[in-house]
Amino acid sequence: MKPITREWIDKAEGDWFAAQQLYRARKHPNYDASCFHAQQCAEKYLKARLEEGGINFSQTHNLAHLLTLTLQVEPQWITLQPQMSALSVFAVDFRYPG
Repeated sequence: MKPITREWIDKAEGDWFAAQQLYRARKHPNYDASCFHAQQCAEKYLKARLEEGGINFSQTHNLAHLLTLTLQVEPQWITLQPQMSALSVFAVDFRYPG
């Protein structure tokens, strides 16, 4: 595994841990932030796979786009398409009022 891939994975796992903590908090769960970190986790895992596969990608939060690129090396991941589309909305717009 490439070192940069490991860095993406470590960051993704940090986001997953944060999402779980925010979601499971007993006194003040923060669902908005939990969804944001879940989106970030998926984004970073996709970018890790793209890095490992040697596939260039632009700076984007669009999970559907990243998944489309990833299908070049992981065609069976097409089954993730509905989840990636659902999670994409939590990247930026969902974090702000209105």
